[in-house]
Amino acid sequence: MQNSPLGFFDSGIGGLTVVRAAQTLLPHEDIVYLGDTARVPYGSKSPETIRQFASEDVQWLLNHQVKAIVVACNTATAHALPFLRETFRTPIIGVIESGVEATLADPETDRVGIIATRGTVRSHAYQHALAQRRTGLIIHAQAAPLLVPLIEEDWLDHPATQAALHTYLDPMVDKGIDALLLACTHYPLLIPTLRKFLPPDIRLVDSATTCAEHLKTRLAELNLLNSSNERGKLQIHLTDLSEQFEQLSRRFLSHSPGKIRRAVL
Repeated sequence: MQNSPLGFFDSGIGGLTVVRAAQTLLPHEDIVYLGDTARVPYGSKSPETIRQFASEDVQWLLNHQVKAIVVACNTATAHALPFLRETFRTPIIGVIESGVEATLADPETDRVGIIATRGTVRSHAYQHALAQRRTGLIIHAQAAPLLVPLIEEDWLDHPATQAALHTYLDPMVDKGIDALLLACTHYPLLIPTLRKFLPPDIRLVDSATTCAEHLKTRLAELNLLNSSNERGKLQIHLTDLSEQFEQLSRRFLSHSPGKIRRAVL
């Protein structure tokens, strides 16, 4: 099993930021990525539907003989991770737990801001996990629905994006947050823009990078790290192919993804 591929899935292509972080930390691992672009977004669906879709995504990846699975989607992690772990025996890792642990790694942190999609904020998954681990923590969660379409337009430093970020974040800054958790896999692409106007003492926590770090630790614990010295291969499969998705895949990975294949669930 050590040399079997890792499986990643997301409702779209945002989870490729987690893949990019994993490729940096785990350069010898082969990766199979499934983006359910035919049914994106998951955030507007009911929890029952999200669990059904996530289960189908996991089964598709298991059919590709993966050794472990990363739920590279905050909405699916929030609504489906416990169900997936009860249903399947393969190790399954989500993005929330690692993001929460990284946020609380600084014992001085007592005011946390969260930006995410409406579905993730509504699930209270991050708020609950943070409050469970540290009593007295003050948490400000803000849905930021405009950010994903702005990122997908490649308007990372556009005045419209800056205006949206100020609208979402200025109230949190005024309330004295000392850490900002980026609880959507699209948001790491905004880090350079965020650093320009956030006070330097606000720590940014990127759920993509923290998830990749957690994945590396978990694979080592399970003795599942790839023993090869060769560069790992990446396969991208999308349930709906379009020129837009191919362009976005290049942007999220910061290099050409090669041939993208259509997946049938």
